[in-house]
Amino acid sequence: MYIYLNGVIVHQSEASISPFDHGYLYGLGVFETFRTYGGHPFLLKDHLSRLKKGLKALNIEWDIKEAEIKKIVSTLLRNNGWEDAYCRLNVSGGPGEIGLQTAPYEDATTILFQKELPPSRPLREKEGVFLRLRRSTPEIDERLKSHHYLNNLAAKREIGPSHDREGIFLTGGGHICEGITSNIFWIKEGAIYTPSIETGLLNGITRQFILAMAKSLQMPVHEGLYRESDLESASEVFFTNSVQEVVPVNRIGNRTFEGREGRFVRLLHEHYQKYVTYLDSIEEMKEGNAHATND
Repeated sequence: MYIYLNGVIVHQSEASISPFDHGYLYGLGVFETFRTYGGHPFLLKDHLSRLKKGLKALNIEWDIKEAEIKKIVSTLLRNNGWEDAYCRLNVSGGPGEIGLQTAPYEDATTILFQKELPPSRPLREKEGVFLRLRRSTPEIDERLKSHHYLNNLAAKREIGPSHDREGIFLTGGGHICEGITSNIFWIKEGAIYTPSIETGLLNGITRQFILAMAKSLQMPVHEGLYRESDLESASEVFFTNSVQEVVPVNRIGNRTFEGREGRFVRLLHEHYQKYVTYLDSIEEMKEGNAHATND
């Protein structure tokens, strides 16, 4: 597999970083995962916007343009012989002196690698499992998609290696927060519910896209503080992330849900697929829907 590392395309066997990289020593870095569909990096503009916001919070200087990232993605796809792929863009503080640094990081390490995916993914159900482990609080005011992943790793170890189960974090105060690698939604009487950012969740790009798409479909949307009992009257539950898209839930504990047969899960999944081969940002979808309404 070929990867991008600090300005060059290299085979993975030739890639190396400094042992003094502060991403390795202190976890100073953020990353984004996104998918390509027929070679198109879906919602790349939004992923880069969140990445740059996180880098600013970590005081890491980085200025690679969207057009350059698209070129790198295309080059890697061509070299690897793929069209549909998982992409991870990783930026760390780069090498520095030993010790905690307060000055800006000016020599960031940038890595972009891919993993082949099938061209289409049918709706695949998962079981939801409420975790004993609670969600850690964000490192700063808002949770970053950072290298600090021990809380997620410990949660995954709690539920085991099965790909058919997803853990559900509660906050320290007992509110539903998010999945181990996903955001969570549920449906009640035609309305969509999801925990608010106040819970300390990662504000996923797919989460934002689903909320915008639900509004365009004129579905009532509610974000707030919810407890386990709020799921008891839900008809549908689903997880979202940028690689697995919309993942219907068929069971949580003794409670069963409609899973892949759920009307709204299927509706959202179908509409999601309409955009994946060309959309660069959520704002483009909003503008397009606004124009369609005006017409």
